Amino acid sequence: MPGRLKYIEVDNFKSYKGQQTIGPFKNFSAIIGPNGSGKSNLMDAISFVLGEKTSNLRVKKLSDLIHGAPIGKPAATRASVTAVYEDENREETQFTRVIHGSTSDYKINGKNVKVEEYATALENIQILMKSKNFLVFQGQVESIAMKNAKERTAMFEEMSRSGELKEEYDKAKAEMLKAEEDTQFNYHKKRGIAAEKKEAKMEKDEAERYQKLKAQLAEKQLELQLFKLYHNERDIEELSEELRKKNHVLEKETRKREKIEDEIREKKKEHGRANRELTKLDQKLKESEVDLNKKRPLYIKAKEKTAHMVKKLESAKKSLKTAMKSNESHQQEVDQLEQELAEIDQKKLEFEELITEESQSQGRNLQLEDNQVKEYHRLKEEAGTRAAALTQELDTLQREQKMDQDRLDNEMRKKNEMMAKLQQKEHEMEENKRRIEKLNDYIKTSKNAVEEQKQLESQLAEEVEVAKGRIAEIQQELESIVDQLGQANVDKHESVRAVKKAELIDNLKRLFPGVYGRLIDLCEPSHKKYQVAITKVLGKYMDAIACDSEKTAKDCIQYMKEQRIEPETFLPLDYVEVKPVNEKLREIREPRNVKLVIDVIRYDPACIKKALLFACGNALVCESVEDARKVAFGLTERHKAVSLDGTLFQKSGVISGGASDLKAKARRWDEKMLKGLKSKKESLSEELKEQMKKKRKESELNTIRSQVKGLETRLKYSMTDRDNTQNKALIQIEKEMVMLQGKLEAYNPMVNAIQESMNERGNRLKLIKDQMNRVEDDIFSEFCVEIGVDNIRQYEERELQIQEERASKRLEFENQRMRLLNQLEYEKSRDTMGKLLPL
Repeated sequence: MPGRLKYIEVDNFKSYKGQQTIGPFKNFSAIIGPNGSGKSNLMDAISFVLGEKTSNLRVKKLSDLIHGAPIGKPAATRASVTAVYEDENREETQFTRVIHGSTSDYKINGKNVKVEEYATALENIQILMKSKNFLVFQGQVESIAMKNAKERTAMFEEMSRSGELKEEYDKAKAEMLKAEEDTQFNYHKKRGIAAEKKEAKMEKDEAERYQKLKAQLAEKQLELQLFKLYHNERDIEELSEELRKKNHVLEKETRKREKIEDEIREKKKEHGRANRELTKLDQKLKESEVDLNKKRPLYIKAKEKTAHMVKKLESAKKSLKTAMKSNESHQQEVDQLEQELAEIDQKKLEFEELITEESQSQGRNLQLEDNQVKEYHRLKEEAGTRAAALTQELDTLQREQKMDQDRLDNEMRKKNEMMAKLQQKEHEMEENKRRIEKLNDYIKTSKNAVEEQKQLESQLAEEVEVAKGRIAEIQQELESIVDQLGQANVDKHESVRAVKKAELIDNLKRLFPGVYGRLIDLCEPSHKKYQVAITKVLGKYMDAIACDSEKTAKDCIQYMKEQRIEPETFLPLDYVEVKPVNEKLREIREPRNVKLVIDVIRYDPACIKKALLFACGNALVCESVEDARKVAFGLTERHKAVSLDGTLFQKSGVISGGASDLKAKARRWDEKMLKGLKSKKESLSEELKEQMKKKRKESELNTIRSQVKGLETRLKYSMTDRDNTQNKALIQIEKEMVMLQGKLEAYNPMVNAIQESMNERGNRLKLIKDQMNRVEDDIFSEFCVEIGVDNIRQYEERELQIQEERASKRLEFENQRMRLLNQLEYEKSRDTMGKLLPL
């Protein structure tokens, strides 16, 4: 190096607080000190000013180089290092690098310059920033010692800058080789002329000999052609015979084929007719579904009405049964009362006949003499005259007694009528209670029915809403897929060979569970731009069939041999041997966007990764051909690389470009995507049909809503009826029963008063009768002696006793008859037959 490093100026740089000048330096040992003291910090300062990276200065960021920054107490906001260089003419040049926060500035002689100008100035004094030819860092000697010859040569060329002359050297070497080739060519040309002369002489002799041999050859060829003609004629005859036989067989097969084709045409016609009939049936089915959907509300309404009428009929049957029992009981009771009334009338008639007979019998035995009778009547009149006042009073009292008795009978009749009304109200109360129970049962049933219908309504509503949303999504997806298919021009027929290959994979998967499929079907590029590159790398393995084991592959091959199927390549995962992925290749930063091919492939299932590693290896994909060439040959090791246009660089140096058929082959990825779009379109179409069926349930939903509304209306009316019956009818009946009970209790004091009055009047009647008896005793004393009785009353008592007994018996018959008549009238007033008649 011409010149020398004179001294270093540091300002608040790592372990140097404030401005300090270090030097002068005569050699490197002087820089690091005689005992190596301060070597680390001086080396950092010199490395920093010579443009070293932050990582080589043992810090994470430039601001950590400021004095005190590592412990959180920086001495200043900036730091700088200045190296003063003195050339052989003793002219000084100052190289300064200043730290501002996380950035640095470069200065030469105090003037700000770009890093490129700074590096050029250092190169002028033979210091290379990139080659590190000035300083030897810790561990670098060991690193250099570990390099191989090729790496050390590359390092030496970089440090000596001889690599920059590589192109010029290669050009000169090529020119030298060309000159050597020209010299060698001229030398060989001179030797060739001499050889040509010798060869010409030899050719002349050879030509003469050739003419002789040519004549012999003509003769032999003539003989040969004649021989061939003879055998050809024989062969022609044999082949003609064979051709005739084959034509005969062909005619038979042709007729057979024509017959089969006729059958096929007939079958196609039948198939067409069947398809048309099927289309008509589908149309009829759709029309029937529409009619069914239209009639379903009426059916559901009729069904609901039928269920309601059935429940109503059951309730009516129960009511009818109860009413029939009640009517039968009532009729039996009426018949029994009529029978009892008839029996009473019959007994009364028999009693009257008996009385008549007894009266006639007694009349014949006790009939007095005519004069005694006249005397009895005269005395009776005299007694009546004497006791006229008493008789008048007695008549008055008896008349009053008779009136009170009539009043008592009237009150007792009213009391019985009141008791009958009270019983009728009790019956009405029971009827209303039973009605309330029936209404409660109907309300409970209706509430359950409303809840069930509401649940069904919510389910159908949710199903219809989901179906509507899903239909919109499916239609949008279908439009997108149709656009993609239209742009890709998918209306192409698959080749017969492709169909057979697809059928082969389906058969192998069905017969052998270990078969996964072809690699092209199991993987796809992560981006469309990698299609050509991946196709180039996979090569013949693109259509290889991945399977789980070697046994499965052998079984598949045996099956293909038996079926005479074209050969295929198999990749058994337990048999193929692959090298692990070189993780360092993922760290390549220059050139940019270099990736492992295996990293730009998406695959499923995960187990086929081994087959992909076998097919791809550690191949790298690059953006351009230059990048691929640089990755393949420009790094420390050679790598297999491919560009996006399909140019492949092998480790051996072989380069193969992307041909037009490679692009056509790469389009198979698009075809695979289109197959996926077709299958997705079919699945979405099927799902759309299902969702449309669910959407058509909207009419059923409207019907259910109308049913719910009807049920709620009937439930509301039933609850109103129940509340009215419970709050009005029952309360009204209870009030009427309380009123009737009060009236019934009011009859008892009135009856008691009438009975007490009658008892007092009876005592008065008895006194008057005693007085009248005394008057009669005085008047009838002689008459009684004549007829042989103690008093006239003995005779009258016999007659009166008989009369009283007869009257009592008649009264008893009359009371029983009136009781039966009242009860019969009440029973007939109950219209139990009206409940059996239709409304």
